[in-house]
Amino acid sequence: MTEKENNAQHFLDLIRQSRRGKFKIYIGMSAGVGKTYRMLQEARTLLRNGVDIRIAYIETHNRAETHALLDGLPVIPRRELFYKGKALEELDMQAVLNLHPEVVVIDELAHTNIEGSKNEKRWQDVMEILEAGINVISAVNIQHIEGLQDEVKGITGVDVAERIPDLVLQQADEVVNIDLTADELITRLKEGKIYTADKIAVAMKNFFQPERILQLRELALKEVATQVERKIDSSLPRSAQARNERFLACISSNHLIAKKVIRKTARLSAYYQSKWYVLYVQTPREDGDRIGLAAQRHLINNFKLVMELGGEVIKVKSTNIAKSIMQTAEEKKITTICIGKPHLNVMGMLMNTAVFSQLLGKLSESDIDIIILS
Repeated sequence: MTEKENNAQHFLDLIRQSRRGKFKIYIGMSAGVGKTYRMLQEARTLLRNGVDIRIAYIETHNRAETHALLDGLPVIPRRELFYKGKALEELDMQAVLNLHPEVVVIDELAHTNIEGSKNEKRWQDVMEILEAGINVISAVNIQHIEGLQDEVKGITGVDVAERIPDLVLQQADEVVNIDLTADELITRLKEGKIYTADKIAVAMKNFFQPERILQLRELALKEVATQVERKIDSSLPRSAQARNERFLACISSNHLIAKKVIRKTARLSAYYQSKWYVLYVQTPREDGDRIGLAAQRHLINNFKLVMELGGEVIKVKSTNIAKSIMQTAEEKKITTICIGKPHLNVMGMLMNTAVFSQLLGKLSESDIDIIILS
């Protein structure tokens, strides 16, 4: 691009940004903390103040006190779809776009849409609605954040199926934590304010244990604090001497470790609001006909995860991993390289090559950091 084209593009980006709707997310440590309740309270306040607000999708879970707040609020009817012989209801994104209210409330941000919908995920619907200039209020639980999946599984022992990329949270203009103590949440559960009576005993044996609630609560508080700090940093003028961070995650076909490296690098880049890449060096040992179909499938899924989290995948064929990392770091002006623990295949191969010392020397000269992620 010429300088003139760059200036025009920058101005166009500013225009689009100003037209984009504002995005507010209520976040909580678990179901039952009161996210939906708070969204409906806010909707009623906005309506009283003359704001054109509509309920596009809300899930009250038949909680009486939450359901009562819907009374008198304008609701956009859901669209009905038939899937596997059943009539199901979904957010009617097109109706929202056609009506173009000032604000819409859209619950269950991590929800997976019914097959046949325009978008696979509800968060993708929300992004389109925001781009149309409509303000959105939504909600999500901490366990649905993609970059936190390793921590969440460590706490709960569960692989959460429905997730949103960290990038979605970063798009929010405001993130509000709905906080309760473990005792308060368990009391609400026992009183039948979260689940029906037949589900309470099972919930208390599994998810709703005080130690798990406390850990998830800490996770939610840290996440919101990080988002607030990021917003403060982005609103303040950057020092002219501040380094423009760029991260490079190095992975192999070891999918479990690769996934951890990807998620942690994504979170680092989110904190620094920086560009990040994932480098996969395909050595002769990892040719398509040698690593097996399962490993190939996991590799493709990890590449997809990178793109969902806002990164860029770089694939290189080489017999020398260290040299490929060095070349990529130079080409992409990388400031920090992220790799797995020493038992990772990539690290083992690096340690066994004479190029590793050259790589360290080169990176040191270039003021590039290396982070070993656990």
